[in-house]
Amino acid sequence: MDDGKIDFSAISDEGVTWTLLGTLYLRAYESRLPRPILGDRHAAEALSRIDYDFAKLRRRLHPNGNQFLVALRAKVLDDWCTDFLTRTPDATVLQLGCGLDSRMLRLDAEGAHPWYDLDIPAVIDLRRRLYPEKGNHQMIGASVTDTGWLDKVPGDRPVLIVAEGLFPYLTADQMRRLLPRLTAHFDTGELLFDGLAPSMVRMGRLFQWPVRDGHEVERMDPRLTLAGQVPITDLGHLIPVRTYRLLYQFMHAVPPLRRLLVDYRFTF
Repeated sequence: MDDGKIDFSAISDEGVTWTLLGTLYLRAYESRLPRPILGDRHAAEALSRIDYDFAKLRRRLHPNGNQFLVALRAKVLDDWCTDFLTRTPDATVLQLGCGLDSRMLRLDAEGAHPWYDLDIPAVIDLRRRLYPEKGNHQMIGASVTDTGWLDKVPGDRPVLIVAEGLFPYLTADQMRRLLPRLTAHFDTGELLFDGLAPSMVRMGRLFQWPVRDGHEVERMDPRLTLAGQVPITDLGHLIPVRTYRLLYQFMHAVPPLRRLLVDYRFTF
């Protein structure tokens, strides 16, 4: 691992930098709680090696509360990943738009599974300095909407495809093209991702694709079958801070608020 501080000036896109560091910062912040939900110590370690004005980031993020949203979203996906990998020990893992997420360290620290992390080249260059490839872990620098990168991933095993914090940034047309490409490349597997309600997409400057219900994704790709959809608020009881625990429980009781952010699980 590189011993020097990592400079993020190589990424000129402010939106990309914000997404990368904002999510990493919130996971690291949550990990320092006495009773964390996700407890991502790898995020805290990575954050300590990055040269950035985190005081400015903190003022913009208001982490007292937002960290629970990020932790709960990842917790649901991690639990589904663990379930699939336990049942399917010969699986390949493909993580789309991986950013600076440490899921491979949380779930497969020794690199036992063929595991492919995909993001744009500038992100992968930074990621390699934080999380060197180990065992069967590999990184691919490409846009998820490019046509050629999937040829680098063997399709001869069951696959676990994870896309956390990615699909809302794509358009509906991009999703209609991407989903059939993914499912056609592998014989069988699962697809896990988080989706935003239309009201959330309208509020976010960078968001483009809303999910009203998981069944509409089935219509985009008939190979996909909805196997689970969990509102983030469903895990509100895990929040260790009473004020936010009550807030999430209130949101869960109101259907429009419950559907704002949902994790989805599909089989194919």
